[in-house]
Amino acid sequence: MGEWKTEDMPLPALFEDASKIHAMASESSVDREALRKGIQTLRRCDEMISKLGLFSSNETKDDVSTANLKYLLVPFYIGELTEKVAEDDRLKVLKFSQAHLKEFISICEALELIPEEELERSIQRGANTPANQRAKKIARFKRQRAAEAKLQEIKEKKERRQRSLRAAALSSPVEVGEEDVLDDDGEEEREAWLTTISLSICKAFDLLEMLKKEEEMLVAAKERQSKEGEDFAREILDERTKRAETWHRNAASRAAFSKPAEPITCATFAQDVIEGRAKLSQAHEHKHQPLIFGPASLVGGRLTSERERMAAQVFQPGYRLPTMSIEEAGLREMEMMKKWQEWNAKLMEEANSSWHKEGTTSTEDEDTEVEKARAWDDWKDDHPRGAGNKKLTPCG
Repeated sequence: MGEWKTEDMPLPALFEDASKIHAMASESSVDREALRKGIQTLRRCDEMISKLGLFSSNETKDDVSTANLKYLLVPFYIGELTEKVAEDDRLKVLKFSQAHLKEFISICEALELIPEEELERSIQRGANTPANQRAKKIARFKRQRAAEAKLQEIKEKKERRQRSLRAAALSSPVEVGEEDVLDDDGEEEREAWLTTISLSICKAFDLLEMLKKEEEMLVAAKERQSKEGEDFAREILDERTKRAETWHRNAASRAAFSKPAEPITCATFAQDVIEGRAKLSQAHEHKHQPLIFGPASLVGGRLTSERERMAAQVFQPGYRLPTMSIEEAGLREMEMMKKWQEWNAKLMEEANSSWHKEGTTSTEDEDTEVEKARAWDDWKDDHPRGAGNKKLTPCG
């Protein structure tokens, strides 16, 4: 079939196609798309069986017709195919598969298809000792072997009968309808389907036990993983808290006997001390180290030759690099301001001295000094302090 239109197909055709996919999946591995198509077809079969009401809770296996016995295997096929699907959420797949396997077992139990021995061992959960489990598995394995041998015997018997019918048809002509009557063996077909259901019951119990164990392992692993994650995070927090408390306690004990350190006036040196690249006891002269660009093997190392120095200067940025750091520029500006204040104080002292007052008695000298002072004030208004001197700015 090119397209899978399950809505338009009858129940026998749907079950036949799904049985083929189940047989292929049981014998060898199939792709994910085939599994999806098989599960979709079996779900459609399950819906049609429910709508038609083929099975009832007050019936037994003798009340079910031979043609409808095969439809009892639909939940078992769904459970088996679903278990083979590879999904990220494995727990969801396990629960879905277990639900259909339990549905199959409950239907077979209602129709009295499950052996009494299996039912008794399933009910006796209190005495679930290793010896009882081993005896239960051995009994189930024997029933499974007996069912497989019986199915093989029915298959060989059917093949021999077909060969004999073909040979008889060649020797003597068969009238229309007579061959169908000879080949229609309802008892044998019913026995084959009942044996198949018995074999599927053994497989369903084994698969259900395996899925339960896998589910328990996944749940336990998930709980352990979450618990270990919480414990790990709590341990990390406790360790950090303990380390911080120890550091503060040691610092408080040392502070009573140690001299206060001199303040650090260089921000880069303070960052080096914080990050552990320098020690507080080291001397720092606020010298700015020029940036060197080049191969990774040369940057950060000592240039031992002129060839290495030239190689390190090949790759340079497209902008002018600063010649001093911000801290160094600030210190120089403070020195200049200090000298300027000293010079102004000296001038004021000279202006207030007696010889300066005695030397400026003439009117012409006073006018000259006033004009000179006014010219100087005008020049300072037109040229503010620092204008034109780009070297005062670090990135000028």
